[in-house]
Amino acid sequence: MDDRFETDSRKLLVRLRDALAEDSAGQARLDRIVGLIASSMRTEVCSIYLFRDPETLELCATEGLEAEAVHQTRMRLGEGLVGRVARSRRTVNSADAPSERGFRYMPETGEERFSSFCGVPIQRLGEALGVLVVQSKEAREFTGDEVYALEVVAMVLAEMTELGAFIGEGAALAARHQQPAMLRGTVAQEGAVEGRVFLHEPRVVVTNPIADDTDAEKRRLNEAIEELRMSVDDLLETNRAVDPEQVQVFEAYRMFANSRSWLRRMEEDIANGLTAEAAVEKEQSLARNRLSRAADQYLRERLSDLDDLSNRLLRILTGQGRETGAEMPENPILVAKNIGPGELLDYGKTIRGIVLEEGSVGSHAAIVARAWAIPLLIRVNRITQEALNGDKILVDAEQGVVHLRPDETVQNAFGDKIAMKNRAQERYASIRDLPAEAKCGTVVSLHMNAGLMADLPSLPSSGAEGVGLFRTELQFLIRNQMPKRAELSALYARVMDAAGGKRVAFRTLDIGSDKVLPYMKPNDEPNPALGWRAIRVGLDKPGVLRMQIQALIRAANGRPLTVMFPFVAQLDEFRAARAEFEKAMERERILGHPLPSDVQVGAMLETPSLGFAPDVFYREVDFLSIGGNDLKQFFFAADRENERVRKRYDTLNVSFLSFLERVIERCDAHGTPLSFCGEDAGRPIEALALAAMGMRTLSMRPASIGPVKHMLRRVNLRDVRAAIDAARDRGEQSVRPAVLEYLRDDGWID
Repeated sequence: MDDRFETDSRKLLVRLRDALAEDSAGQARLDRIVGLIASSMRTEVCSIYLFRDPETLELCATEGLEAEAVHQTRMRLGEGLVGRVARSRRTVNSADAPSERGFRYMPETGEERFSSFCGVPIQRLGEALGVLVVQSKEAREFTGDEVYALEVVAMVLAEMTELGAFIGEGAALAARHQQPAMLRGTVAQEGAVEGRVFLHEPRVVVTNPIADDTDAEKRRLNEAIEELRMSVDDLLETNRAVDPEQVQVFEAYRMFANSRSWLRRMEEDIANGLTAEAAVEKEQSLARNRLSRAADQYLRERLSDLDDLSNRLLRILTGQGRETGAEMPENPILVAKNIGPGELLDYGKTIRGIVLEEGSVGSHAAIVARAWAIPLLIRVNRITQEALNGDKILVDAEQGVVHLRPDETVQNAFGDKIAMKNRAQERYASIRDLPAEAKCGTVVSLHMNAGLMADLPSLPSSGAEGVGLFRTELQFLIRNQMPKRAELSALYARVMDAAGGKRVAFRTLDIGSDKVLPYMKPNDEPNPALGWRAIRVGLDKPGVLRMQIQALIRAANGRPLTVMFPFVAQLDEFRAARAEFEKAMERERILGHPLPSDVQVGAMLETPSLGFAPDVFYREVDFLSIGGNDLKQFFFAADRENERVRKRYDTLNVSFLSFLERVIERCDAHGTPLSFCGEDAGRPIEALALAAMGMRTLSMRPASIGPVKHMLRRVNLRDVRAAIDAARDRGEQSVRPAVLEYLRDDGWID
């Protein structure tokens, strides 16, 4: 790069720093800055456009265009060359702007006199803030050095915008992170809660983007890079022995950390006037923009590696990190891009709710959230960019909405919603010890789902008659190596102790699909939900299944034991799994260990095929539990992770209820106990319909037992069944309208 140009670039940044240091309003600063840039770049025009809302850019300052156009000229995202830069987050550099694709003439600006155009995005870590533009009458393309200088200036402008240097009147100059924001996401665990934001990874704030001493900044960068390399080497060696599957990740980290081109680019940024941390962030933003568009999936996946590495380097340089960040506020709502089960469990049940930018409804975080009965929203786009530690936040995990920094009207409405829920909970507490007996005399047994020891105190307070599903995979997912049999046995024994003699149905290890053990080599399957998972893994890896069964037998220590196998699709799978159980029982007998006083071995019906299994299956299995979440996605061929299709299919669809009716009839004919387990069991309308169809045991999260029991005790199930049958006879697709109409006619709902 030209030495004179490096000097000019540094001079411009120094002048910018001085302008930013002046005690003046945000608009005055912007006006001064565009003049400085135009002068330094030797162009007739410099303009700054900022977003006033996610879809609209506004001209906020200009040198060279008509002054009256400031705060009047606006364009949609993608409109004109400025909108094109904002949407693509790529530079547009043209000697003849009017001939460019998408050019739009703005007559109020007077820009028809200018031929050359160069626009660069003002962005920070993937978040577009605006566009910086220079124009000139001379028809010429701007040089690579000039474009580079504009990128450096745009990076400084992004940091200053983040720090509130340009606050003024109007939406485009409004203080960032102070305005109310509503974001939408996907419900992974229902509920409604208010609290304060607690960021899992606090934002690293670069407060000094412009260097005073470039040599000193290069030394800081090199020292930080060396510390980063040593920490990555340590991580690699530590995980090589205990967690071999993570080695590839840290090998990629080491490759990036030792990249000479990465270091050279950052040193060039420093030579042009940026501090070390600003140089790191500039290259991170550019790489994020470049890799996110790569056609190669491998390159796109490397983006997260580079992001993590850059963030580690920024924390070394700034001293900012979780250990020096904000203290956990009262009523904390955890906000993160994503989070593993071990990290989530480290926070404990002090967390009131969780909001994730990524995640899935079957993720580890979702499993823990359901176990804790706390609201969880996933796929909330931009939440980690919008939220700051301590922000007021309302999480409506029923409507799939997050309100950040809500105004008084929204907060009051949400408060009323919470108050109504609290009053309802008081009503539910009054019937806690009463049976779920409908007016027709039918009694439905209500059980709770669990997966952690922390769930078990909810058993007596919820009114549950037992644990219809204890998920055993969490103990495997939260550690970096296979748990020992003695550890599992001790845990299962504590679960039985905490249940106080009530039935606990332990589901054997249900992994695969979206639940992958960190120490088990992942399988590259085109459709994991239909692949090698659950009992299929157990039968192919019988050592793990036997170890878990032995741990359960020893935990029972002479008490009754209930075990069920997940994802059984055919009779032979159940017979093979039960044979493993019998082998384990015989081994324990030979070893002289006490055997369970009573054994119940069941299966989870999660595939339609099992509904059509031979009669002998229904005679051999001790009980069946319908896994509603998986069964519904396979029945309708609708991926439960796919928002575009999963909500199109109703649990109260006539076809689905008719299938369940067939299973109920077959179980009744053979005296096979049957339960329904899943999210739908905990929804009062769905639970009512399931009970009316003949389902006599439902298992759900503890918080759902009160509402379901309250509903069941108010109705006559024979009347509900009559309404369902009438809807089926009329050829209706779903019986939901008929059930709701019955409840309205009887005055149970408005």
